[in-house]
Amino acid sequence: MAHDAYGPERGLVETPDPQQTGSASSENASLPLVSEQESSPAPTRPDPFDIEIVASQFLDAPVAGDAANTLRYGGRVDGYVRVNGSAIGASSKLTLNLRPEFRWGEDSNGVIGLIPSNTALFRGEGRGRVDLSASLEYKWDSGATFELGKLNLLDVARKTPLKASNGHFGFQNLGIAFPPSAIAPNTITGAALTVPTQKVIYRLWVFDVDSQYRRSGLEDPFENGVGFLAAATRIANIGGNPGFYTFALVGSNRDDFARDILPSPLFPPPPPVGTFGDESGELALQLSGYQYVKRYPEAKGKGWGIIARFHATMGDPTFLDFSGYFGVTGNPRFRPQDRFGLAYFQYSLTNELIDDIAFRLTLEDERGVEAFYTYQFDDRFGLTANIQVVDSTIAARSTGVLAGLRLTSVF
Repeated sequence: MAHDAYGPERGLVETPDPQQTGSASSENASLPLVSEQESSPAPTRPDPFDIEIVASQFLDAPVAGDAANTLRYGGRVDGYVRVNGSAIGASSKLTLNLRPEFRWGEDSNGVIGLIPSNTALFRGEGRGRVDLSASLEYKWDSGATFELGKLNLLDVARKTPLKASNGHFGFQNLGIAFPPSAIAPNTITGAALTVPTQKVIYRLWVFDVDSQYRRSGLEDPFENGVGFLAAATRIANIGGNPGFYTFALVGSNRDDFARDILPSPLFPPPPPVGTFGDESGELALQLSGYQYVKRYPEAKGKGWGIIARFHATMGDPTFLDFSGYFGVTGNPRFRPQDRFGLAYFQYSLTNELIDDIAFRLTLEDERGVEAFYTYQFDDRFGLTANIQVVDSTIAARSTGVLAGLRLTSVF
């Protein structure tokens, strides 16, 4: 299934999202989002070194539907290493980002729905378990940043205000945590420019359309096309509560479908039998909104709100027509250190692809609901109960239910 960029929200705010309970790094453990009436924190000198490790262990099993109720165990560890230029005598505006990751065990991805149910443990077919991303980032005094190198876009999802879900935290289903676009893979090589202003944050990306998982990005750069993202995020204040509303365009000039993203059972037959994937260029429109409804004065930075996203694509060779979600998430008032979430998601494969493979597999829209609750023991440990009800895109499957537990540790 597509492990695609949740692009419009990257670098959404300079201050981190307050829902990232348990994050111990200097980037993710500072002050919460502020409204227009609240003052911003004074700038601080960056630390020469900043290291954070996030590890999650998963237990899950189908409890209803066609899939066997097999209990599966797996895990993932991610490292976040930031080396400021001041550590090597260079400008403090320059930072080296290193992003190792390791997965182990089994997962239930694909046993109920086509969209992976566990974002953290999902990887492309035939791929390994270890990868390393590395990039250089330059930050101007204005707050604008330019990053160049290999980027893991799960970090985008982690920084999304209010939702802040990347597989370790919040929602687990890819349809909500890291919604597919069928254009950008989850690991890219390229450049990302972010320019914040008082009311609007602008972003421009240029990247290789091929997945760079377990690659350096230098093997065959841009061999199959160039992708881009252009986005603007409006920062609003409704009733004293912050909201973030994004419009984005994502596209590429590729002339074949994303073979490193689409599962091989969904590959269409070659021409002249199949017609999907025989055109060039793709363009998608993305709209998203994250609005706080209530914040708690007795627990600064905590509260709950509404999350929503809609994605629509024009043109073959993109294999998604549309995708989206709508839900609520945040902190319960009786235990503001905890987190909860409930959301509905849906996505649709493009009709041309459905028609091409109808002779061997009948497909329809995939839709589902996910709910989770995280009990935060302290700043470093949280236990999450998760349940997903999914009506699969594979028409022959009955509606399935997946239940699981996730233990997340932050060091």
